[in-house]
Amino acid sequence: MTHFFADDGAKLHVKISGEGSPIVMLHGWTSSSQEWFPFLAELNKRHRVYRWDARGHGGHKQDVKTPPTVERMARDLSNLLDHYGLEQVTMVGHSMGALTLWQYIRDYGTKRISRLCFIDQSPKLLTDADWDHGIYGDFNGEKSQEMLGTLNDDFAEGVLKLTAFGLNARAREKYLTGASGWERSRSALRAQDPGPLIKCWESLTKADYRDVLASIDVSSMLIYGGESNFYRTETAHYVADRIPNALLHIYEGTDHSPHQWQRERFVRELMAFIEQPPQAV
Repeated sequence: MTHFFADDGAKLHVKISGEGSPIVMLHGWTSSSQEWFPFLAELNKRHRVYRWDARGHGGHKQDVKTPPTVERMARDLSNLLDHYGLEQVTMVGHSMGALTLWQYIRDYGTKRISRLCFIDQSPKLLTDADWDHGIYGDFNGEKSQEMLGTLNDDFAEGVLKLTAFGLNARAREKYLTGASGWERSRSALRAQDPGPLIKCWESLTKADYRDVLASIDVSSMLIYGGESNFYRTETAHYVADRIPNALLHIYEGTDHSPHQWQRERFVRELMAFIEQPPQAV
């Protein structure tokens, strides 16, 4: 593990491995750089991979008061590129990582980006009368406030319930039966500092990147779970239809982490995507 300092003095941890063209991989909310470990053996053969623990994540105590908002994380990403002198980067973002990338593109453009890969995310999490492509297709401001209350009362259980009581029936069943995987997740969540993560969640639910999609002018690949906990396949097609020439893969039978359920397919398709000639956008 190494680190760099963001421009507000925060110490951010990064794992770097492999040689070749750079890939920056951004994990989801409450996760860490470990999310990407299963793919390193193949990726490191041809690429230098940068995996951070986003501000407020990975079990690292915050050493500054700046909360991990999506705007701040996008700035942290810019700081990371500056620190390591990275250009023509392939960016991969899962869930919160995808939101961070959309915010980065809004703030800094795509001049340092070669390719983009977004995994199972909506450009706007909260639903309303005119938008049903957010969480569950039915997660409005009132439900979001209820969720915040649950997170403040019992952070770990709130995160698990958000995942369990969505669109994936198998997740609900395993949660209710107390499956061992859920117990491990519960223990991991209870070991984290909930304060920064709750602030982060508040920021994510306020964001709206629908206007950013059409401005993306580099090759983009989308990976969505066919049985995502949060999003219907209509959301995947909405995003694909608005990012120019986006390549869409739906991994049937997988949840919000399709890359984890079909690991060999994901790394194979990511490598092929990186190595193909860039498309005109």
